Amino acid sequence: MVKKKQEDIKVDQRLETIEESLSKTESFIVENQNTISIVVGIIVVVILAYFGFQKYYLEPQNAEAQEQMYPAQQFFEADSLDKALNGDGNSIGFVQIAEDYSLTKAGNLANYYAGLSYLKKGQFDLAIDYLENFESNDHIVASMASGAIGDAYMEKGDISSAISYYLEAAHRDKNDFTTPLFLFKAGNVYEIDKKYSDAVEVYSEIKTEFPLSNEARDIDKYIARSKGLMK
Repeated sequence: MVKKKQEDIKVDQRLETIEESLSKTESFIVENQNTISIVVGIIVVVILAYFGFQKYYLEPQNAEAQEQMYPAQQFFEADSLDKALNGDGNSIGFVQIAEDYSLTKAGNLANYYAGLSYLKKGQFDLAIDYLENFESNDHIVASMASGAIGDAYMEKGDISSAISYYLEAAHRDKNDFTTPLFLFKAGNVYEIDKKYSDAVEVYSEIKTEFPLSNEARDIDKYIARSKGLMK
């Protein structure tokens, strides 16, 4: 009986504590209702502004940028790189699209095309600048962009940066296409840099993890060569 009374007292104490907390919360809300209303209003306005900006500004801008980019893509495919980059007088090129539509997906993609165009033209610093400004959730495309930056650094003679970007490209999202491709490039550069044990490591990764890839066909030859040079 005594035990039951003690339990009842504890329950009553908990209820009193809860009621006290609720009273304090109610008092806080009453005392600060104007401030709370303003904060809630600001949040609502920000949310509405965000969705409005997306729908009524970015979506039309992106559609316009895609339309503008079509001729530049055609010039890129035809290897008319100057026209792809700067337009032909009737249409604009990737450089202006990337600048004028920088907030859009199409404008972002223009950075990628501009980077590849400058890479093909041998203007490696510009290639790096544009490719580094490109962002993508598509792991294959993002890996290709990182690999292209590696190519640009390799052309500049910056071996350590080239290897860094090749490995980034290889390991960004492991798959049967980009990973062995850029591991193989990294291995080649390790050999140039006389880091033969590192070359063996990446070549072995290709052999073990991607045995069906194109790069794995003759990989034993490259492993043997690097091991031989280690001696």
